[in-house]
Amino acid sequence: MLRRIAFVAALAVVAAGSVACGGSGSGGNGLTGTILADGSSTVFLIAEAFAEEFKREHPGVDITVGESGTGGGFKKFCNGETDISDASRPISDEEKAACKAKGIEFVDLEIARDGLSVVVNNDNTWAKCLTVSELKKIWEPNSKITNWKQIRSAFPDQKLKLYGPGTASGTFDYFTKAIVGVEKSSRTDYSASEDDNVLVTGVAGDKGSLGYFGYAYFSENRDKLNIVGVDSGSGCVTPSDATVRDGTYSPLSRPLFIYVKKSSIARPEVKAFVEFALNSVNGLLPDIGYTALSEAQIVAQRAKFEKAA
Repeated sequence: MLRRIAFVAALAVVAAGSVACGGSGSGGNGLTGTILADGSSTVFLIAEAFAEEFKREHPGVDITVGESGTGGGFKKFCNGETDISDASRPISDEEKAACKAKGIEFVDLEIARDGLSVVVNNDNTWAKCLTVSELKKIWEPNSKITNWKQIRSAFPDQKLKLYGPGTASGTFDYFTKAIVGVEKSSRTDYSASEDDNVLVTGVAGDKGSLGYFGYAYFSENRDKLNIVGVDSGSGCVTPSDATVRDGTYSPLSRPLFIYVKKSSIARPEVKAFVEFALNSVNGLLPDIGYTALSEAQIVAQRAKFEKAA
């Protein structure tokens, strides 16, 4: 929570500078209207902060940000229920077809990079690092691993309790593809939630627990959890800005997106909001634990949006 507050405070400074320089693209403070966004619980941290600060500058704009998971967000988006879909993975071919069937055209914008965090309880003093192979054995369908000693003989005889995102989550999709090898392929006997705060609470309250979610949620709760390094064959690596950006935190580094409905861009409040997001995001992400794109990358995303607009 402290990092979220710091992020919003930092965003206020950047937003003030953008308005003073006339760089927000908002056309003044007389904007009105409604913006509906939903999707990834990982991107929710970013989208919520954007919405709060944008509304300070434009109180006439009503912004609703939901977090029904990437898959749940795309269902609403492709059904025409939202203007923006927050996503922690690219849209699937099936979801593209659903959008096309409803006449929904969109522009996809990468806004950040993220590293998925594998975490354990604070009282867990033994699991400093796990290999991709060990993680696969834990999470693959029909896994029979229910005790830490089954993972590695040196680990204690401690019951294993698992926490992770639900099946509508882009984090679930990405993790299963990266670790198990097949998207959406996972054991089902774990505590699942689309709300990462629920997962944090679960792991923090159970000594034998292990879970995974976006790095920003670990950053917010590092006093309650221990991070686990991941060894993909070149030694143990933990997520950080540097390891996510250079790809050494493999295979659990990923891009984050917002998808914007093209017909919504014609509305001044939506266009101004997305411009505000792209103008502000790069200097602010470190405050909540995400990795910023390079300046060249964010300039390319701005150009992509302007072309769509």
